[in-house]
Amino acid sequence: MPIFAQYSLALRPFSGAPPRALIFRSPVSDQLAFLPCHGEPLPQVSAIAAGLHGGMGRVRSIVPCENFLKRERKLEGVFAVGASAVPDAAPNERPVGLVQTVELVVLIVLWYIFNIFFNIYNKQILKVYPFPATISAFQFAFGSIFIFIMWSTNVCKRPKISTSQLSTILLLAIAHTLGNLFTNMSLGKVAVSFTHTVKAMEPFFSVLFSALFLGELPSIWIISSLVPIVSGVALASLTEASFNWTGFWSAMASNVTNQSRNVLSKKLMAENEETLDNISLFSIITIMSFFLTVPATLFLEGFKFTPAYLQPTGLSLREFYVRCFLSGFCFHAYQQVAYIILARVSPVTHSVSNCVKRVVIIVSSVIFFKTPVSPMNSLGTAVALAGVFLYSRLTRIKPKAE
Repeated sequence: MPIFAQYSLALRPFSGAPPRALIFRSPVSDQLAFLPCHGEPLPQVSAIAAGLHGGMGRVRSIVPCENFLKRERKLEGVFAVGASAVPDAAPNERPVGLVQTVELVVLIVLWYIFNIFFNIYNKQILKVYPFPATISAFQFAFGSIFIFIMWSTNVCKRPKISTSQLSTILLLAIAHTLGNLFTNMSLGKVAVSFTHTVKAMEPFFSVLFSALFLGELPSIWIISSLVPIVSGVALASLTEASFNWTGFWSAMASNVTNQSRNVLSKKLMAENEETLDNISLFSIITIMSFFLTVPATLFLEGFKFTPAYLQPTGLSLREFYVRCFLSGFCFHAYQQVAYIILARVSPVTHSVSNCVKRVVIIVSSVIFFKTPVSPMNSLGTAVALAGVFLYSRLTRIKPKAE
């Protein structure tokens, strides 16, 4: 008796040849049914676990062919899955034309511009208003309002979240909240250029946490790329004119929480069969972060957004609120654009662009704030950023399958 294996489909990049089979898409339940060809045994393959390349996985359910046909009113969209191989070194990017290339360049430029102005406005505010938790709450509030506007106008579709997904996303939101809070704490204590030099150590924590929690052991080349990163940050720290231990450890804590969020996202979301796209996930995390930040802000700093607290800053109330608004706008805009870019390019290309972005932020902040930079400090920053660039390139090299 022919049988179908039914399961939800989540596409993943794959190498090698997918199994040759017929796929039936059900218009009623929106499920896919795989029917083996040429009398081959039913492959125990899950689209999520095996990536459609023949790996062993878990089948959600198996039902007799005639039962499946009786339950559905009709079947449509019969597709033949070929056996065309995909090279291992092929990037995750589709061939793009001139228009798509121009769009991508514009998006990257906007990403950099929003980042530059976010750091400038944020630093200007935190220099005279030392309440990073309050500023973080305002930034998440602006992002949440912006998201609700997009949902209400159908610019973005409001995602449907299950209870199991909420518990998973809550952990990511906590890490995201702490990461932004620690970054603002660091920006309030040290120069923007030094904060981002310390944050260049993100690859170190990414490799460490991936090895500890995901079992992904790095190659010797990846480990070697971490040496200039750590050395460069150490040299820059020793020669930094604005060095402050609170600012330094806050930036390091931001690295830990941000990379914990990334590893948790990879681990927890892979275990959940119902996954969200990047922008929907970011939107939910932003809203959760706002509700997490408000009580934490009231507990740590109280309500410090009244004119009585703003007058000693030297800024007019109008100027202060405008800069807070621009900071919140740029904060949400650069993250939204980053996710749009990530959907268009491979993770390696995104990582390289992120490395260049950090260079642009450091140079622009030094010029804007006229930050004193010694030759040794510049050397340390350059070595660390060169290590980050080397790391982003080496992650492209995949070990050959045995």
